[in-house]
Amino acid sequence: MNIAIGFEKCSSFISSELQFERQLPPAHNIAKRAVVTISRQSGCGADAVGGKLAAYLEAHGSNASCPWKMFDHNLVRNVLAEHKLPRRFARFMTEDRASELDDMMDELLGTHPPSAVLVQHTVETILRLAERGNVILIGRGANVITRELPHVLHVRLVASLEKRVEHVRRLRDIPKEVALELVRKEDRGRRRYLKKYFGADPEDPLPYHLILNTDLISYEKAARVIGDIVLTNRSLG
Repeated sequence: MNIAIGFEKCSSFISSELQFERQLPPAHNIAKRAVVTISRQSGCGADAVGGKLAAYLEAHGSNASCPWKMFDHNLVRNVLAEHKLPRRFARFMTEDRASELDDMMDELLGTHPPSAVLVQHTVETILRLAERGNVILIGRGANVITRELPHVLHVRLVASLEKRVEHVRRLRDIPKEVALELVRKEDRGRRRYLKKYFGADPEDPLPYHLILNTDLISYEKAARVIGDIVLTNRSLG
């Protein structure tokens, strides 16, 4: 699939969805529940930070009727369920697909629908979750998809390659060399995913409200820093 085609389709869909959001009556946008997107380098501990953040916001927030939820790997299950897609499609919906050639061959063989269609379904699900609010969205271009929504806080987690490799090695109980290759593969795949479908560079600092280095701050402290911003800034635009 041509990169420009994938980006054009997804960009057009996002724009149409956000245009619908802007056309809603003003009352619809009053007291929106907050949303946090977390972009991350591989091995930064995003899942750990996201889980601790959800717990922190639950403990210190006041909206018991809508508990905070984190969506990372489980986002794919939501996309498949919402769009009535077979579970086997999950393996084709990772951010770190090995190559453009893999995507093209799978599509030509009819293994799954065109990748841009699967991404479009993901975009729609992310926008619906953002409309619900009280959600933490990890990866999948969520920060780009929700960039014009005023109730969303965009966070980027970074760390040194050495610390990220060590984190993955301990988490998965694998040799250091294997962890290093995994981290590099995931980073490459995520950059390709963002570039292909959203024309974005995850390393560009400008789209984020906050960038945290988990070499220098614990996962617990990172969650508290993010949580305090959410709790004290109900309007994030």
